[in-house]
Amino acid sequence: MMSQLPPAIASFMIPPTVITGAGAAEQAGEQAKRIGASTALVVTDNGIVKLGYADELVSQLRGVGIGASTFSNVTPDPTLQNVNDGLKQYRDEDCDLIISIGGGSAIDCGKAIAIKLTNDGELSDFMGVEKVPNPGVSLIAIPTTAGTGSECTKVTVITDIERNVKMMLSSPCLMARVAIVDPLLSLTTPPHLTSAVGVDALTHAIEAYISKRAQPITDALALEAIRMISGSLRQAWADGENIGARTEMIIAASIAGMAFSNSSVALVHGMSRPIGAYFHVHHGLSNAVLLLDVMEYSVVGAPNRFADIARAMGEPIDGLSPMCQADAAIASVERLVNDLQMPRLREIGIDKTKFEAVVDQMALDALASGSPGNNPRQPTKEEIVALYHRCFQPRQV
Repeated sequence: MMSQLPPAIASFMIPPTVITGAGAAEQAGEQAKRIGASTALVVTDNGIVKLGYADELVSQLRGVGIGASTFSNVTPDPTLQNVNDGLKQYRDEDCDLIISIGGGSAIDCGKAIAIKLTNDGELSDFMGVEKVPNPGVSLIAIPTTAGTGSECTKVTVITDIERNVKMMLSSPCLMARVAIVDPLLSLTTPPHLTSAVGVDALTHAIEAYISKRAQPITDALALEAIRMISGSLRQAWADGENIGARTEMIIAASIAGMAFSNSSVALVHGMSRPIGAYFHVHHGLSNAVLLLDVMEYSVVGAPNRFADIARAMGEPIDGLSPMCQADAAIASVERLVNDLQMPRLREIGIDKTKFEAVVDQMALDALASGSPGNNPRQPTKEEIVALYHRCFQPRQV
């Protein structure tokens, strides 16, 4: 592994309690009781309600003497309206705990509700890094997909529809009190979502490792997540009931979340957020369609780190030149996304005319997010525009 000088002081934060394993979700009631809750707001989406997971959670809570109600109006890539509606229900029901169950959207929405309850002002006031003054109310986070790792991060992303902005907030005040990671809850994830969120988790791990803010602990977690994902994502996608692959994936997503939350994301995420804001594309999918081309752009900035990624993905690179070792990581990711039948940017419902009209502003928004500043190769606005166009075209063979 290549040595990279970390910051002089590097902090590392994860939830105080992380519970993993098949059946771990059955611990939610006891954890809520341990925290001292009397009434919980279950924050989720309609899909999770239809699967029965929300009702099971409410029943479990009531079984240990904790009242519960369900807020199920979270949309993909949650909005300010979602947050405000959930906030109102929390207050109306006199709750003292939030339990988010679902994908990253439900967990991100729960985090935003939690800090709105303890901080005056608008969410836009807290955009960026370390701008939330006070910790939110207690939150238990339970993922049902192996993707964002939001249950283990200090990050939330909320969409301001009126301004076409995906607001990223990063602060220890957003950290869940308890993360419960149960692979059984991910068995119902359909193949197209399994692949998108899986490549999203891989993106988190790769960007955490190549980031200029990487540190020894995040390096170890990122490489392990890369190893696990490259060895299990295909199987989880092909056979959703493969509990071994599902377990590997959901744990890998969580530790990738721990890695990037304490290191950072980079250019892929910077470019991904405007796609979600302007075209309402699922966050995981927008990351997935950008990853390969952005890796090709970035590799010259950290070839030894890319070589480490190739090794973690099981590529036989000993004896190759340094750049050939680095290029093996890109080739490995390309085989993975091809096996998963991942689409190109032009194939996910983006109107070309609108794309051309907003691509310059998207590049500016990407730079303004700060994430590209962590990339090993620093892009200009013009280079980001060129990368968007490249991602929009069919893949060159």
